[in-house]
Amino acid sequence: MAFETIRREREKLIAFLERAPDLILDDAASQGFISETDYSELDKLQSSKEKMRKLLVKIQRKGEEICHRFLESIRSIFPDLPAALWPPASACSPTECSDVNGSCNSPPAEAVNEKSEPENPDLVTSLPVNGSKNSEEDASNTEDLKVDMMEEDIPEGTVKSFLNKLGLSKQSRSKLTMREILEIDSESLKIMVPQKLEDLPWHFLRKLMALNGTARNTSLVPKAEKDSDESMKNEIFCLPEVETEVSSNPLDVLCAILLCSDSFLQQEIFLKMSMCQFALPLILPPLDTPKCTFMLWAMRAIVRKWRPHSLAESRGFREDNLVLISMPTISFVRMGTSSLSKSKLLNEVLSSPQHHHDFFVHRDVDCGNVAREISNGLVEISWYFPAGRENSDLFPEPVAITNLRGDIESHWLQFCFLTEVSTAVFIFVENISEFEYNMFLTLRKLASKFYFILNTEGGKSKEALASLNRLAPLLNLTRSQLLVKEKSQNTTEFVKKLHLAMRNIVTSPQKVMTIEEMSDVSRELGIEVDADTEGCQNGTLYAKEITEEIADVADYKKEMLKLQGDLWRNVAKVEKEQCRMKGQADTPTEDYKSQLREKWIQLRAQQNQCDLTDGITKFINGLQHLCPTEKHFFLKLMKFSLDRIARGNLLILQEEYKEKCRTTGNDTEQLKQLDKLISLSSLGVEHFMRELGQFYEAEYMMVKEGRMTKGQRQFLHLPAIAADLMLEGFPMELIDGDASNIPLQWVTDVLTELHNKLGGRSRMQILTVLGVQSTGKSTLLNTMFGLQFAVSSGRCTRGAFMTLLRVSENLQQEIGCDFILVIDTEGLKAPELAKLEDSYEHDNELATLVIGLSDITIVNLAMENATEMKDILQIVVHAFLRMEDIGRKPNCQFVHQNVSDVSAHDQNMRDRKHLLEQLNEMTKAAARMENRRREVCFSNVMDYNPEKDNWYIPGLWHGIPPMAPVNLGYSESVSELKRSLFDFMRTSSQDRSKDIPQFVEWIKSLWNAVKHENFIFSFRNSLVADAYNQLSMKYSEWEWDFRKEIHLWVSKAETSIQNRHLEELKADALDTLKLEAYQRLDAGEQKMLNSIENYFESGGEHLHLIEKYKEEFIRSAKFLRNQLENVSVNKCQEAILIRKGQGKINHLLAKYFKTIEGKVNKLLEECKERKYKLNSEVLKQEFEKMWKETLEELPSTILPHRKIFDDVFLQLRKDLESRGSLANQILQELYCSSDHHEKLFIMKDKYLQMSFYEKIKSIFKDYLGRFEIATMSLIETCRNYVMEKVSLKGDYVETYCCELLRMINQKLQEKDFQKLPITIHFQVEVKYHILREAAASFQEMHNAFYRANNPHQRLENLKPHYFSIFKDLYYEKDACQKRATDFCDVCLKPALVDYLYKKLGINIVDDFLSSEQSIQYGNRSFFQFAVQKKLLEDENFDDYVEYISNYKKFVKFWIEAHLLDHYEKRQDLAVLERVILSAVIKKVKEALVISAAETETLSEFLEFFCQEMSEELVISKDSLDVILFNNTSKVGSFSADVQVCIFEVMERILADQSTLNIDMILQKVPFKPQEEIFKRVFGCGKQCPFCKVPCEAGGGNHQEHFASIHRPQGLGRCRNDETKELDYSLCSSDVTSNSRFRNLDTNSEWHPYKEYRQFYPDWRIQPDASIAASDYWKFVFNKYNQKFAEAYNALPAVLPADWNTITKQQALESIQEAFNMKD
Repeated sequence: MAFETIRREREKLIAFLERAPDLILDDAASQGFISETDYSELDKLQSSKEKMRKLLVKIQRKGEEICHRFLESIRSIFPDLPAALWPPASACSPTECSDVNGSCNSPPAEAVNEKSEPENPDLVTSLPVNGSKNSEEDASNTEDLKVDMMEEDIPEGTVKSFLNKLGLSKQSRSKLTMREILEIDSESLKIMVPQKLEDLPWHFLRKLMALNGTARNTSLVPKAEKDSDESMKNEIFCLPEVETEVSSNPLDVLCAILLCSDSFLQQEIFLKMSMCQFALPLILPPLDTPKCTFMLWAMRAIVRKWRPHSLAESRGFREDNLVLISMPTISFVRMGTSSLSKSKLLNEVLSSPQHHHDFFVHRDVDCGNVAREISNGLVEISWYFPAGRENSDLFPEPVAITNLRGDIESHWLQFCFLTEVSTAVFIFVENISEFEYNMFLTLRKLASKFYFILNTEGGKSKEALASLNRLAPLLNLTRSQLLVKEKSQNTTEFVKKLHLAMRNIVTSPQKVMTIEEMSDVSRELGIEVDADTEGCQNGTLYAKEITEEIADVADYKKEMLKLQGDLWRNVAKVEKEQCRMKGQADTPTEDYKSQLREKWIQLRAQQNQCDLTDGITKFINGLQHLCPTEKHFFLKLMKFSLDRIARGNLLILQEEYKEKCRTTGNDTEQLKQLDKLISLSSLGVEHFMRELGQFYEAEYMMVKEGRMTKGQRQFLHLPAIAADLMLEGFPMELIDGDASNIPLQWVTDVLTELHNKLGGRSRMQILTVLGVQSTGKSTLLNTMFGLQFAVSSGRCTRGAFMTLLRVSENLQQEIGCDFILVIDTEGLKAPELAKLEDSYEHDNELATLVIGLSDITIVNLAMENATEMKDILQIVVHAFLRMEDIGRKPNCQFVHQNVSDVSAHDQNMRDRKHLLEQLNEMTKAAARMENRRREVCFSNVMDYNPEKDNWYIPGLWHGIPPMAPVNLGYSESVSELKRSLFDFMRTSSQDRSKDIPQFVEWIKSLWNAVKHENFIFSFRNSLVADAYNQLSMKYSEWEWDFRKEIHLWVSKAETSIQNRHLEELKADALDTLKLEAYQRLDAGEQKMLNSIENYFESGGEHLHLIEKYKEEFIRSAKFLRNQLENVSVNKCQEAILIRKGQGKINHLLAKYFKTIEGKVNKLLEECKERKYKLNSEVLKQEFEKMWKETLEELPSTILPHRKIFDDVFLQLRKDLESRGSLANQILQELYCSSDHHEKLFIMKDKYLQMSFYEKIKSIFKDYLGRFEIATMSLIETCRNYVMEKVSLKGDYVETYCCELLRMINQKLQEKDFQKLPITIHFQVEVKYHILREAAASFQEMHNAFYRANNPHQRLENLKPHYFSIFKDLYYEKDACQKRATDFCDVCLKPALVDYLYKKLGINIVDDFLSSEQSIQYGNRSFFQFAVQKKLLEDENFDDYVEYISNYKKFVKFWIEAHLLDHYEKRQDLAVLERVILSAVIKKVKEALVISAAETETLSEFLEFFCQEMSEELVISKDSLDVILFNNTSKVGSFSADVQVCIFEVMERILADQSTLNIDMILQKVPFKPQEEIFKRVFGCGKQCPFCKVPCEAGGGNHQEHFASIHRPQGLGRCRNDETKELDYSLCSSDVTSNSRFRNLDTNSEWHPYKEYRQFYPDWRIQPDASIAASDYWKFVFNKYNQKFAEAYNALPAVLPADWNTITKQQALESIQEAFNMKD
């Protein structure tokens, strides 16, 4: 034999192989003799001799066939190989020695002895010579085959060939893993039936993972073929021409799958098979190894629960790992062939009369009749566990049943094993040959009791009976040990007989044994044990080191898991108290928060000071030092051991609880203690991982607080380990239910590490299940996805766990994600937790968090408990309502369990309707509880369809546990639900998926909000904030585009009006302009609305989160339209009025011009008639004389020069007439007083009634502050109105004063003044102040208008031009070119400058907002961040005071300063000016060309030209008259001269502009860029009612105001009434505290801050997102405390000590986080 050749000639062979060790190693790997792992391991060895020695050992371990092939390969490489090293010619090959069953004839007993080396040689030597058909050659090795090996190269009848038929060749080289099986692909979501042999393994695995009882069905369903027309012509029926493909035996498929699966998948397969009540493989035949394999590890995960009859009365039960349960074992084997189906008979024995179940595969099941190829020699095992029902239980105690596949002659080793471990062995015989008789003689020494089942249908029953009689005395057989199945006896009667025999054995067993003990026997017999691998042994060693030390769970947790005990619970309490402030009492809010923060840091410091305990050290060592496979074994074994220990502890406590209930009566104290111990009795791997998380969190916090350096960290590597575990499929704890808290930093860093390991590809859809405890939530998820969430393990762990499921590439695109994250929650309304004080609160927190994180929520309902169903629905509805408010709308699926009727869906239509009604009522009630102001129903808050989103699922078990299999209907219903969920994922919006960083952000924001009592107003999320900011930026862009378009149109309309004749400005002129304005406004509004709609439909990231703001921005767009309508119509109206007013003057001026021109012509004639030429000096004297005389002849003025103050004073007096004589008296005194020209309005005590002052003395300053703000706001509003009118450059109109008085009176009627007892002094003085200031401005406006429109003045302005013309005419110069130049200078240049200024303001805004500074003006939040960051950098106290106290002024100054700075060097401004002028001059040139072509005379030319440019340029008619005066130029030459001259004019304009700085430019432009930018960032102008921080909400008509960060109220001048110290409380803290406030709005009554929305419903003041969120303003207050006090005339605040520790960097980081502006 080749094996013997290598062993015998080892040294020679090694010496020969050393000649080319690398070549030999490469060849061995390429031919599949060794695995890749083996190859890598050997390749690392330095010594050639050592390398070859170990190679030979590995080759020998592969079996005879590999040894033979290896020697053949060596011989082909080395032709000079000595003959002694050749492979033996007689070496057995699979094809030469295989019988029909694929088994080789056994070698001599000596060979078996030599190779197996069993520990019990006596047993094996009892094997008859040549009695076994098995040998080492039977196990055809399948490891590491050549990848390109063709199917025909594999000999038929071998394991390899069978694997190849099933398409498992690849899997035999690299084992299937749980990760691969759990991966979700499109195929796994289809209803597939196997159509070819390659489908069978995947069909089995998918069905089994879904707990489908048909998983073992290996029937092939042929593909449907269309009928052939030719074959149908003559015959209807015919035999198929091609033989139908024969399927495989289910047991062969099972063995093949187990062979191709790794240890952990094998374990999961066994667990699922056990749930389905399938018999499990106990011993696998030799497949890929020369030996059989005992499946101990594979059964480790199975836990069974039963009630022995001894506990029936007390209703107790037993629960334990299957491999550790001692019980009798009864084995069933056959000698030779048997016509009686052994497996079928066993099924009858184990099945209850009510429910038949096929525990074992038999010949009458699907494909059970197909000849077995590789499963002969398989030993299966099944169990019977009693339910404690004496009438129906088959056996009173547990019993194991084993079944050997094949006859004992061929599988003697397995038979020997069964005889060693069994209490009794039943042998099926029909005939006993002499050889078989001799075999039975060898059983004399064995202790097992043998029973023979004789089937008389075999034909040789008499001979068999004779042989049994001969054996009886030798084997000590009695009559009861022979059971005869007679021909006339039916199966039922025989089963009763067999059952009776078995019951007798079970009731008085001579031998009981556990599976673990059986494994010891198998080792003695040379049978391999799957748990003996190196990886499993190393994992076991590490696990045992930990678990062997655990006796009492509670004590162990207290000693070894110190951080998660009282310390962690106290940390959780402090964190929640920081949000809820329930224990505040009379302590000031910020002091209390500081105390809590200090306590929190101390607790973390205490945690950090704890040393690593022995148990945790060993656990970390296991995670760090073991390779991935060993680590997996380690954690699995930890889980099994810990579960068993916890179960044992729990059982003791429950028994004690029962006893206490029975004996102590009403003594509840002891029961409470036991309750607490029961709650603490759980212990699992998650507790150890939780401890690591706490060590990590405590260390992280110490680094953050500066108490240790980053270099001192020792737990930095732990998140990576936890991330690896998640990738391997281990559930990760999200919420620690024991402390009802999330270790946020730990979870964040683990998930971040996971994201990094996935290369950033971590898009996920999140699925969650919620439900009452013990309603099958975890089982539902395990069945749906093949997961391993703990079920019925006897533990009472609370919280939520998440498992990551990979999505295959072919499905990722369809459902828009790379992974499915499944979150399993512990049961709500848990009975063992119901008595705990915070159980309901915990349930609400849990539901809110997981629903908020989920894309799909499954609500699991047990139909039999209506009360609990109602309770859970209330919790769920509250959670969904909260989600709707924050922009989340998850899908909800209601699963009604234990509904088995096929017509359940139709029958429950009324129930669904009733459920929806209940949900609607609950939603309304929840909305009232959440202080919602609008009516909502259930469908408003979640994506729910009553018809599609209700599922009726039968009960899990088909029959009565513990022997009930999983209900087939349950499995199929769950599979249907799974397909529906993925269909929903396909059709739902792709933006539902989120990657891990986004998921982490949601965890943080949701958990922060959950910790606050008022969830809705406490919720902050950076993803929502970012999406909102992006929308605000877009809206600002759309708003500016709309404003710009309307401003440009208004500018054109004003220009057009200025260019129109009076007769064109009829009554309908304004209506025409209005109509055009409305069309443009409508189009602009629609464009904005479309932009908003398209933006939300664009599929952008996180848009669904801000859906609720959509209507707000739509309202803002409509509000903007109305604003622009008022502005545009008013401006047109004002322009028409001004033009009409100028028309009268122009009409008169036209007469004046005619007179002047006549006089000039007369003088010209007179001068020409003189005999001598006059020189220039004389001409000028003559012209001056004529001009003076002419002007004296003309009327001096047609415009009255008015005293505006007198008019205004008169109107004010009329307004105050109704206010009585006192008002008139006060007004008169003001008029006569010395401070007649006082500019500032100073607040005085007499403005408020003194009786009121006495009443509210303590908060008078608050009232006075509010009063002053309202007054200043009134004055500012009126001042803006006056400036707007002045900017029109028209004349004063009396209606301006009337409008001012109307505005003042209206403001005084608003609540800001109505709540104040203002005196008549205030009303008179404020009106007087406003109107006096307005009168001064209006007087200047009137004076300017008077000067600009005085006929004499206008004529005087044109005097130089008339003289120039007069002079040229006198000297008869050709002045055509000069006239063209004059036209450019006198007419075009002023018009072009005017056009430049009109456009320049708008272009500056465009340019500025597209510059590098644009980001800070993108929206109000960005602006606030930029301002506060700059203030922090500059450290200028005065700037802070201005920013806080006079925000509006500060913002305007800030914007102007930025504009001045941006255009300081003027290059950018010069570019804008040139672009504007170039564009208009291009149009001027085009107009000149067209005008020249269309006209003949110069007057026609100029009129046509003006008409062409009527929307751009306002050309003075006065100047045109001068140009036309005595102008004899030809149209063509004049146009050409102007075209040449125009560019020189442009350069002169630009040169003139270059002398002006940006400040001067800003004063000249009618459209003020600073004002437009101010509108963009200032917003609504509302300020927080407490701290005066400005609102940051986008749009112009939002209904709710908010700010990212609030500041201490003392910075807004608020002080303590008694101590006069500045108030350092923060309203963002106060709204969660027990503090109260009183002010003007509360009528001086104290009111809780928590209910501030009763007075300020339009403000949303959110609590700080973190402890450090308000560090910026704390830092500023602490740094300038003394200066603020001096500036505000108060005493410095006594600030909390920890404010002094805040650094400038921390202040910056706090606003970066608050405004979501982290780098």
